[in-house]
Amino acid sequence: MLANSSIQSMQTGFETLNLINPICQALHEEKYILPTPIQEQAIPYLVKGRDLLGCAQTGTGKTAAFALPILQWLEQDREAVSPKGVRSLILAPTRELAVQIGESFRVYGRHLRIKQAVIYGGVRPALQIRALSRGVDVLVATPGRLLDLLNQRQLRLDNVGVLVLDEADRMLDMGFLPDIKKICSAIPSSRQTMLFSATLPSEIVKLSRNFLSDPVKVTVNPPSSTVDKIEQKVLFVDRENKSDLLEFILEEDESIQRALVFTRTKHGANRIAKRLSKVKISTEAIHGNKSQSARLQALEKFRSGRVRVLVATDIASRGLDVDGITHVINYELPKEAESYVHRIGRTARAGTDGIALSLCDAGEKSYLRKIELEIRCSLNIDQNHPFHAQSIASKKTGVRKSGSKNFSDGRGRGSRNKSTARAEGKNKNFSFSRNRSPGKPVNGKKNIRNKRAS
Repeated sequence: MLANSSIQSMQTGFETLNLINPICQALHEEKYILPTPIQEQAIPYLVKGRDLLGCAQTGTGKTAAFALPILQWLEQDREAVSPKGVRSLILAPTRELAVQIGESFRVYGRHLRIKQAVIYGGVRPALQIRALSRGVDVLVATPGRLLDLLNQRQLRLDNVGVLVLDEADRMLDMGFLPDIKKICSAIPSSRQTMLFSATLPSEIVKLSRNFLSDPVKVTVNPPSSTVDKIEQKVLFVDRENKSDLLEFILEEDESIQRALVFTRTKHGANRIAKRLSKVKISTEAIHGNKSQSARLQALEKFRSGRVRVLVATDIASRGLDVDGITHVINYELPKEAESYVHRIGRTARAGTDGIALSLCDAGEKSYLRKIELEIRCSLNIDQNHPFHAQSIASKKTGVRKSGSKNFSDGRGRGSRNKSTARAEGKNKNFSFSRNRSPGKPVNGKKNIRNKRAS
């Protein structure tokens, strides 16, 4: 029996959404007190069985918005699942997101009798086939592996009552639309369908017409809006100095407790991780060429704090939910402006603050302009670093500057060798974060804020 304080907490939050007591109990145990806007607006429609097109920025609780109504439906409409059968299906674009969604269902449904499975490519299918053999209430899957097992007749979709397409825009980008259409053709048309995304480009709206029936549309933030609690900065730097600047930031700022660094290529991710490891900055890399076991191992090290930096391609820009990511660093700006929104959404989650730093060279100025148009604001220029490229920054107009010093060489050139930049940097005041502890050692060095005083 729940304590009175527990009941009171639930009554002021999720219980007002007509969720059953076992689910509210699990949410209370996870210290979820009040629903987020997407949950508050979507759940009442979903528990009534309505189709829904949901749009909300990353880190706002979309997974719970669809998981909780599904769990409630499964518990209230108990039905024996047939061998190889599936009652509810959630499609996700990446392995990491599928695993995360599966874990959320396990947590929220801990007091329910729910059988679930997660299937994805990159691993041997034997264990996945075994998990499906007796049938499952909840199946979380990537489209490719699901279609493979469906063609092998290792599962049946003729009893699916609920279908969820999560991160639908990403699945379109990855070319999953033909697979999704094939999967949907094997599912009863009388199903309830939910389509969730952090952005709503025109392609997603068109897609929704093919899969949703008289849907409710819930948008809690403007498309592609960024989390208010993320402090965003751009650092202009010549391309040949980018690696030195990244190393400098990570060495000099002790407030960077857990950093996610994004690159555009797999080779670039490996190269940066190797370089940072050489200078004793604990780092792992994650990208599509890594085996599934290696990717999960790298994520676990990052999540547990055994490594401070995770270098990733855009495979991690969606669905990676790691508590305590203090900084997102765009080593290279993404070509697609929407990817920037998803990248920086890995920080400032669950109501916390976060910082996003973007290292921009001359060849990326067009990407920066697209990003600023997408998020409808200009990024602050942070020139408080010894690699500031004034020649690049001077071509950018109408952008607020962060910091009062200009560390270019005074001749319009920001490029200089590493030793000169570091020597100059020792006597300057840098601010890549809000909070720095004066006098606290940083990798064996005294905080640079107190260099002048000492």
